[in-house]
Amino acid sequence: MARAVVAIVGRPNVGKSTIFNRIIGDRLSIVEDKPGVTRDRIYGVGDWNGRSFSIIDTGGIELNDEQILKSIKLQAELAIEEADVIVLMCDAKAGLTQSDSEVAEMLYRSKKPIVLAVNKVDNMSRMDDTYEFYNLGLGDPIGVSGAHGSGVGDLLDAIVENLPEAEEEEYDEDVIRVALIGRPNVGKSSLVNALLGEQRVIVSDVAGTTRDAIDTEFERDGQRYVLIDTAGMRKRGKVYENLEKYSVMRAMRAIERADVVAVVINGEEGIIEQDKHIAGYALEAGKASVFVVNKWDVVQKDDKTMQHFEKSIRDHFLFMTYAPVVFLSALTGQRVQKLLPVVNQAAEQHSRRIPTGLLNDVISDAVAINPPPTDKGRRMRINYATQVAVKPPTIVVFVNAPELMHFSYERYLENKIRAAFDFEGTPIRIFTRRKSDDNKNA
Repeated sequence: MARAVVAIVGRPNVGKSTIFNRIIGDRLSIVEDKPGVTRDRIYGVGDWNGRSFSIIDTGGIELNDEQILKSIKLQAELAIEEADVIVLMCDAKAGLTQSDSEVAEMLYRSKKPIVLAVNKVDNMSRMDDTYEFYNLGLGDPIGVSGAHGSGVGDLLDAIVENLPEAEEEEYDEDVIRVALIGRPNVGKSSLVNALLGEQRVIVSDVAGTTRDAIDTEFERDGQRYVLIDTAGMRKRGKVYENLEKYSVMRAMRAIERADVVAVVINGEEGIIEQDKHIAGYALEAGKASVFVVNKWDVVQKDDKTMQHFEKSIRDHFLFMTYAPVVFLSALTGQRVQKLLPVVNQAAEQHSRRIPTGLLNDVISDAVAINPPPTDKGRRMRINYATQVAVKPPTIVVFVNAPELMHFSYERYLENKIRAAFDFEGTPIRIFTRRKSDDNKNA
């Protein structure tokens, strides 16, 4: 189920990135006291009162002819087009400006729910500074302080109040939803057509032809699938063309809806840094994943080319060593038939549940072979583990002192679990919790 989308827009240097970081509880967005420093949209996930939503930090809108500000304005316009709720951020210290009024008029024309936030209200005595913003005609301004966090709860209340009703998933549980993601022009649409055996999606050599996520249903060998083809994701920092229409956010929405994510790589061009960023979205979302190396027909090969390319994938994507690799050519149909069985296996492992007894046998053997390291004379003791969720498989390990769990030992346990139960194609999430009297018999 795709999350609703919230976009924060406004003039440069009004504090959008600071509020964004407050909402997602992280520091993904660069914060610098210089107009225009946020050059590209940044994406995160917010959660408030049980509602989860995607949130975008945009570059500031400035209605003049400077190239960088024109580019930022374009990005904000695209955010306005895609968002379900728009937060207009203004600056209490600067007061109401002509640019604020022009941006408000642009937003008003969008017919989207607008939440008006006035930042830099750092104490209650500055609340009077918000009153002039009633002149924008966008309702009650909400005074917030990105620096101190005050008012952010009220802002989140207003955002959640304006979110659309959550939509129920339109496909049955037994349908495997596969999102095809990747850079522009790696052959995602051609791959859809090759899997279907017909021209269902327009194919073009012009990068960015696919303008939106497209769902295509089909059945093969008794298994039903939905292919979600997405627009290619361009490198961050590059000005987005109008044709691409917010492709990254749409691809992220597709990932959220998917069971399995096919990360499509151009075999002719090889791996570039942006491929790693794209694959990282699937990892962060906890989705099963498959690497698809397309255009394999045009690669100059010998008997070790495939082996060397797969090793390159493993070296570049150390964070996704669990993902299988399929080499194919969507254009010629070569090896395309090998993809769906791999997708089926990844989907099965993504939803696999391990009995607690078997899981603890593996954990006990792992500890016997390699006990947890000590820290200043203290040793972590693992009491037991249990799988608490699927999609992705999520395991909670109860210990005497969670602070002693080192990431390297957590990785060791994950490798032992994978060796025992496979889990090919899916990430595993491991959480460490302190054992309490309440769960000692769990």
